[in-house]
Amino acid sequence: MRSLDERFDEAFKIASAMTQKLPPDTMLRFYALYKQATKGRNYTEPSGDDAIRNAFKLNAWFQLNKLTEEEAKEQYIELVENISKQKIN
Repeated sequence: MRSLDERFDEAFKIASAMTQKLPPDTMLRFYALYKQATKGRNYTEPSGDDAIRNAFKLNAWFQLNKLTEEEAKEQYIELVENISKQKIN
């Protein structure tokens, strides 16, 4: 059985290779779950020149502050799996 970190890394590779256009709320969810999974509550300013977009990203991450890093990884994996299934159907 693969570890959570192995499954998360695989899900990240799948998500990174996705070419379909996703709704902005889904993209924010990906961003926030990834940050929570990899940084926890060690918040950093998002990169990018668009202050409004950065504010949305940071807010989405703040909203997940009750999740542990492991819970965020599980939810990230589930999100990738759900998006992948939608692409197939």
